[in-house]
Amino acid sequence: MPTRRVIMRQVREIVRLSLEAGLSTRAVGERVGVGPTTVRDTLKRFAGAGLTWPVPEAISDAELEQLLYGVPGVKPGRRKVAEPDWSVIARELKRKHVTLQVLWDEYIADHPDGYRYSRFCELFRNWEGRLPLVMRQHHGGGEKLFVDYAGDTVAVVDRKTGEVRDAHIFVAVMGASSLSFALATWTEQLDDWIEGHNAAFSFFGGATQLLVPDNAKVAVIKACLYEPMVNRSYSDMAQHYGTAILPARPRRPRDKAKVEACVGIIERWLLGRLRNRTFYSLAELNGAIDEWLAKLNDGRVLRQYGRTRRQLFEEIDAPNLKPLPGEPWVHAEWRRCRVGLDYHVEIERHYYSVPYRFARREVEARVCARTVEIFLGGERIAAHMRGSGNGRHTTISAHMPSSHRRYGEWTPAKIRSEASRIGPMLRLLVDRIIEDRPHPEQGYRSCLGIIRLEKRFGAERLEAAALRAIEIQARNYPSVKSILEKGLDRVPTPASPECEPIIHTNIRGSGYYH
Repeated sequence: MPTRRVIMRQVREIVRLSLEAGLSTRAVGERVGVGPTTVRDTLKRFAGAGLTWPVPEAISDAELEQLLYGVPGVKPGRRKVAEPDWSVIARELKRKHVTLQVLWDEYIADHPDGYRYSRFCELFRNWEGRLPLVMRQHHGGGEKLFVDYAGDTVAVVDRKTGEVRDAHIFVAVMGASSLSFALATWTEQLDDWIEGHNAAFSFFGGATQLLVPDNAKVAVIKACLYEPMVNRSYSDMAQHYGTAILPARPRRPRDKAKVEACVGIIERWLLGRLRNRTFYSLAELNGAIDEWLAKLNDGRVLRQYGRTRRQLFEEIDAPNLKPLPGEPWVHAEWRRCRVGLDYHVEIERHYYSVPYRFARREVEARVCARTVEIFLGGERIAAHMRGSGNGRHTTISAHMPSSHRRYGEWTPAKIRSEASRIGPMLRLLVDRIIEDRPHPEQGYRSCLGIIRLEKRFGAERLEAAALRAIEIQARNYPSVKSILEKGLDRVPTPASPECEPIIHTNIRGSGYYH
């Protein structure tokens, strides 16, 4: 049956062109903008109602509609048919693979004299049109999770200082069931944004197919109707949970009507009840939010559906959620940096090594709370435990050139051990060299050079040269090398000549002080 509203706007013109102008069915349809079948059906009904052209002006469109189609919802010559429970139809439509055709088939099987399919669909659309906008949208079970921050904040007081700090309210709501979640965070920055998502996924017990954020800078770097640029860290988090990000279109408020309505509920219903309470910590505030959210989700029945948000969630959303990974997402920040000549990159006043062949290259660093990863062209080339910003270096020996690696393997303990193996005099010389330097590290290279002289001159001569160096106070590599090259290690040190005591009246001598 053609759509009744369309026919009644044009029924008089159809009858006039057909009966008065004598045009063919096809010609009438082309002029009025309807199909030939509609034209024939209208003329048949007009004749069946016993009407003649021209239609008396006293007959209104409503009366003409009743004459042609009968009383709405009542089949001619029959009693009023069974009315479907439209709230049940709406709930069932949110299930996966369920359509109006499927639901009508089930309805007509129970009520053979019920509405035909077209009338069934029309009545449902009329009922649906009376719902609020947020409930009128079509979201499949487990399909979308809408996320945003509430506009209002909650004051939190520091007990010790009395300082008042505003807490921001992160809000997430399921598209199909409207099950709502809220979490207080100190800021709306990326760290807290990610924390809110982790908590939301844990609360719902699974991940949806899509995340629908607003176009806030924390989520979307560049808003665009066709190709929005999503924050890389946010995108990585979505991949971790097996979901995808579909930002709301700019200047399209209906795209985020679900979360906007939830934000309104949080602000009017939840925050309104907390307005006279004083909170002294973020944990205390979140405890109060959890308490009132439980009443919102589990205690309030949605009048249009006859179910609570929790019941709708368990019935529609929960079976279609993706399972969560074993570990929650660890927030990471991406930074561009350049590798220095010493094959290290600086991140927050700490230096991390990369393979030396990548010196001077521009790389990307993924910085987490505990780790630092370095990437080049999307490939990870280094990973380190995160160090404190003390200006020190974290170096992996495999990243060093072979010449640097050989030197780097020498530690103070190993230097002393090698010196002891050669002889006690060399060990004493090494200790004195290290002790004489303002910083012990400055003496490592000199000690290493002296120990390597063993390969050229042998351990016995090196031990003798160390003894002579100690005697003449020569505590460096060039002096020891010179002693060995000139053969002075084989020449005994000249003994100091014994001097005769000087006797003079002006010299008191040691006995004077006793």
